[in-house]
Amino acid sequence: MNLASVWKLPVIFCCENNGYAESTPVEYGLSVANVSDRAAAYDMPGFNVDGMDVLAVFEAAGEAVARARAGNGPALLEARTYRYYGHTVFDNPLTYRTKEEEDHWRARDPLLTFRNHMVAQGNEITAEELDGMDEEARLLMEEAVVFADASPLPEPHELYEDVYGDYPVEMMRRGANMPV
Repeated sequence: MNLASVWKLPVIFCCENNGYAESTPVEYGLSVANVSDRAAAYDMPGFNVDGMDVLAVFEAAGEAVARARAGNGPALLEARTYRYYGHTVFDNPLTYRTKEEEDHWRARDPLLTFRNHMVAQGNEITAEELDGMDEEARLLMEEAVVFADASPLPEPHELYEDVYGDYPVEMMRRGANMPV
């Protein structure tokens, strides 16, 4: 974040704050109220947004993108959201949070609340059209799983392919004033 700020790079750092660092509530590991407050140390704005609200995220991200495109440098976008399941498959989240907490956050599921918002508008899309999209997405996922299961495992030498790239000399020299 420091280098992006020094060079005024058009970068948006996104933090999906799900409230926990594995099983530890995030507030136990922060010396500030919000992750986005850390942006001030790098002379960049920090946006703190309700990550469960699709429209709020869209608005905050749009503001950060406009700022980057205008050449005003980086920003930190913190989306406060929730992790419904454990940190790993071996993690039982009910050992460090309650069922009531989970239920509270599930009632705010961004996919369902935004779906309901769109249908309630009454003039953009119907519940039936959304159901059709859901079914199409489900079928695409099933096809992808079948394809993945039928595909051979990669060779060990392929591990680092497409991990590193050749950077333009100008970008290496100075990242400032690069087009977005």
